Amino acid sequence: MTASRDSYPDPEALSAAVGRLDDPLTDPLPGRESHRPPPPAPQRPAPGVQASQGQTAGEQPAHAAPDRVAPPGDEPRGGQGSPWFRPRGSSVPQPRASGPAMRNVTATRPIPVTPAPEPTATPAPDPAAEPVPPPGPASRGPGPDRERGPESAAADPNPGPAPRPAPDSRLLPDDAPVSDAEPDPETVALRQVERRRETTPSPPGEGRAARRRAAAQAARARKESAAVIASRGVGELFITFGIVLLLFVAYQLWWTNVQAALAAGREANALEEKWESQESGAREPGSFDPGEGFAKLYIPKLDVVVPVAEGIDKDTVLDRGLAGHYDEASGLKTAMPWDEEGNFAVAGHRNTHGEPFRYINQLEPGDPIVVETRDTYYVYEMTSLLPSTSPSNVDVIAPVPQQSGFTEPGRYLTLTTCTPEFTSTYRLIVWGKMVEERPRGEGKPDALVG
Repeated sequence: MTASRDSYPDPEALSAAVGRLDDPLTDPLPGRESHRPPPPAPQRPAPGVQASQGQTAGEQPAHAAPDRVAPPGDEPRGGQGSPWFRPRGSSVPQPRASGPAMRNVTATRPIPVTPAPEPTATPAPDPAAEPVPPPGPASRGPGPDRERGPESAAADPNPGPAPRPAPDSRLLPDDAPVSDAEPDPETVALRQVERRRETTPSPPGEGRAARRRAAAQAARARKESAAVIASRGVGELFITFGIVLLLFVAYQLWWTNVQAALAAGREANALEEKWESQESGAREPGSFDPGEGFAKLYIPKLDVVVPVAEGIDKDTVLDRGLAGHYDEASGLKTAMPWDEEGNFAVAGHRNTHGEPFRYINQLEPGDPIVVETRDTYYVYEMTSLLPSTSPSNVDVIAPVPQQSGFTEPGRYLTLTTCTPEFTSTYRLIVWGKMVEERPRGEGKPDALVG
C-alpha cells in the first residue's frame, strides 16, 4: 500500500515520507503520524570532502541499515534490542552523499570515523588436537545459538562453547545405543588416536618390501666367513675330544672296576667248584696253565679277597681283577706257597681294573696276609715295605729278597704294585713271612675269623 501525492500538500513532508520507505513494514499510511521522528534531511558534502567521510560523530544517515538484522523467520520475535539480532559481518555502511545538509561540512577538518570490528571466524576443530572439554549444561539446552547459520556464528564476537561433535560410528559397535551423554575422556582419546592412524601416512621405509629388504640384509650379515666356520669346526673338535676324554676317564676309573669285580667273582666261584670236585693233595706249579686260578689271597685289614692266577699277563690276568703269580713264562719264576722255602711273589693293579692292591701301602708290620689253596691256609705276617723302586729291580722278588731285611732263605711273600697312583712309573713292594700253615679241614685261621 502506498500514499498518494495528494495526501501530502507539503512537498517537504512528502520527501520525508518517501525517504522512510526503505522498509515496507514501516511505510506510513496517509493521514497517520509515524511512530518514529523524521530523519534529518541529507546534506550534500562540501567540495573536496569524500562521501565516505560525510557524517559527523554520532550521526547516522537515514538510509543506513539497522545495527542488528534478525535472521530469516525471526522478525516477529522482537525489535532491534532483541537478543535474536546479531551484528552483520559486512563492512561499515556508507552514507549517501546527497542532500543539502552535507554542504555545511568544513572541508579542512576530516570527520573521524570509528571502523567496525573485523569479524572473527571460529577456527575449525583439529582432529589431532587435544580433546575439547565438554560444554556446560547451559549450552546443551535449546536456544537461539542452535538455530543460527554458519554466517551468523562466524560474525558473532562471543560465539559461546562449540557444539559437541557427534560420536564416531567407526569406534562404536553396531548395537551400541546413541546417547546424548558426555563421552568418556578415555574414549575420546582412543577416537583421536584412531583418526591419527587413519589420516597419517606411513613413513617411508616401512611396509612389506622394507621388511623384506631388512630381512635380506640381516641374512647377509649372518652369513659366516670361512674363518668363522673353521674356528667353529676346531671348537667342536675340541669339545668332542674333551667329551671322549671324560668318557675314557670314567671308563678307566669306574667301569673297569665294575667289570673286574664281576670277573673276579666268577673266578672265585669257579675255584670253589673245582676244589670240591678234585681230590686232595698238593699239585706241582707246572701243572697250572697261564691265566688259570689256583688260590685266593686275603688281606683282612683292607677287606680284600682276590683270586690268584698263574702268570702276570695284563690282558688275561691283571686286567680281569686277579692277582698274578710270577711264573716261568714271565721270566721271573718264584716259589709256590706249599714249597719248603722260597719267595711267593704276586703282582696286582693299584688303580683301575678292580685295583686289589690300591691300599697295601697302609699295611703295618704284624698285619696278617692269608693265602688259601684247595687243601691249606697259609698265614703270613707283614714285615717291611719299600715305598718306591724301579720296575727293573727284580731283586725284590728273589728267593731272599733284597732290601726286605731277610738274610737267609725262608718262606716269604712279596706283593708288588705300581706307584704313584694312576701311574706305572715305579713299584711299591710289601714283604711278609709265613707264620702258620693250617689245613682247610681244621677250619679258618684266626686271622680270617676275628
